[in-house]
Amino acid sequence: MAVRLYCGVRLGSRFTGLTAAQCQARFSTSAQRTADSPDVSKFYPALCNPMLPPGTFNGKVAFITGGGTGLGKGMATVLSSLGAKVAISSRKLEVLQKTADEISGQTGNAVLPLQADVRDPAAVTSAVDALVAEFGLPHVVINNAAGNFISPTERLSPNAWKTIIDIVLNGTAYITLDVGKRLIQANQGAAFLSILATYTQHGSGFVVPSAAAKAGVEALTQSLSSEWGRYGMRFNAISPGPIKTKGAFSRLDPSGRFEKAFMSRIPTGRLGEVGEFSNLAAYMVSDYASWMSGEVVTFDGGELPTAAGMFNELRRVSKEEWDMMEKMIRSTKGS
Repeated sequence: MAVRLYCGVRLGSRFTGLTAAQCQARFSTSAQRTADSPDVSKFYPALCNPMLPPGTFNGKVAFITGGGTGLGKGMATVLSSLGAKVAISSRKLEVLQKTADEISGQTGNAVLPLQADVRDPAAVTSAVDALVAEFGLPHVVINNAAGNFISPTERLSPNAWKTIIDIVLNGTAYITLDVGKRLIQANQGAAFLSILATYTQHGSGFVVPSAAAKAGVEALTQSLSSEWGRYGMRFNAISPGPIKTKGAFSRLDPSGRFEKAFMSRIPTGRLGEVGEFSNLAAYMVSDYASWMSGEVVTFDGGELPTAAGMFNELRRVSKEEWDMMEKMIRSTKGS
């Protein structure tokens, strides 16, 4: 990487006059310097306590898929602490019940566990029926249920592809259509939020089913923000960068070898925290964001623009190396 970046075209051997070996000798310590660089995360503390005023969601009902663990649990906790009646769903009732009891014990507000596989439209209908019977129609709907794993695309079976598409894209559609039709009939508005990923727009190798499915969810979000705005419904999404949760990292970084690599690409020097993510989600589904619709908010500590910029790896160059390269550049004649 050092040779390619610092000794290649235009920053290369033509004006440096150095061989590849000489370049390597001068710049090969860049990676080590990165490992030894100061911890900048101290400038970016993660404030995870609820940021919205107490009672922000009093009288509101929230429905969160994938609500038993990880980001879903975090969002359920914040919304409940701010006054909402929260229903959480997933396939594992035991996990849901434990989470519901834990959150309710912390906040004093009712949390309803609803077992449902979002891939099954009939199961979705049954879960929404139970939600409406217990709490009424939701004012907040968060499509957080997800499935993902890393794999070379050529190793994927049709069933592996179908599983991810069914959970992420079809599951989001089934929830949105079922709840949305009921809201339209009842003349009640709501705020919908979908959880995407930073690779949604540009894609990513090794998670191709997820990238394709989440791209579809993004299109659904922006399409319905236009079409169903007339019914009082807002649609937004968050594209989070790496936030360490047990479920996600067990499938996406099972060996743990990539965690430091993730952090090296993030200008804020750390992974995201569930609490700060949940604060953003709570704001976006609250009445404080009533004029926000059709938006996809990237929340990644600056990782995406850092990865996109062709010359951003030059941040690894030391002051002494910049001094040397500046002399080389100034001594270059011609174009």
